[in-house]
Amino acid sequence: MTVYVIRSLKDERLYVGMSENAELRLEQHNKGMTTSTKSYKPWELVYVEKLEDRAEARKREKYLKGGSGKEFIKKWLRSSTE
Repeated sequence: MTVYVIRSLKDERLYVGMSENAELRLEQHNKGMTTSTKSYKPWELVYVEKLEDRAEARKREKYLKGGSGKEFIKKWLRSSTE
């Protein structure tokens, strides 16, 4: 199971989700198949983390959606572009 972060090329917003296949999920987001992300497409995959199982992925997803997790993602993105 993976937790992924995608970034809108329209307005730079970030979206955190989990899936068995992050690349396939990105395609679904870009085809407008997800109501919450449809208005902000196109999206690019910026972070993927593989986890042991669904329960671990769910915990990590929940963390990344919170305040500390959002800061982690922003720091990671800044450091990956330097």
